[in-house]
Amino acid sequence: MDWNLLALSFTAVFISELGDKSQLAAIALGGSSKSPRAVFLGTAAALLLASFLGVVVGEGTAQVLPEHLVKAVAAIGFALLAVKLLWPAASTD
Repeated sequence: MDWNLLALSFTAVFISELGDKSQLAAIALGGSSKSPRAVFLGTAAALLLASFLGVVVGEGTAQVLPEHLVKAVAAIGFALLAVKLLWPAASTD
């Protein structure tokens, strides 16, 4: 087991999920539910499944495509998202 990779993965996902839509949904469900344990188990299972699918797709992609290409596509995607978020929206008034 690569403990450094485990700690890095945990930290990255934990920080990225703080204040995320899924956490807000869990807060709303937990606040309006009489069974917070069911909300916890449901949200934890959903995060586990989503993470599992990401790892499986990532592993499959790594088998087919070279690592530098995957990193380049990811970097371009994140850059495009950043530009879209930072670019002021055109006014339609």
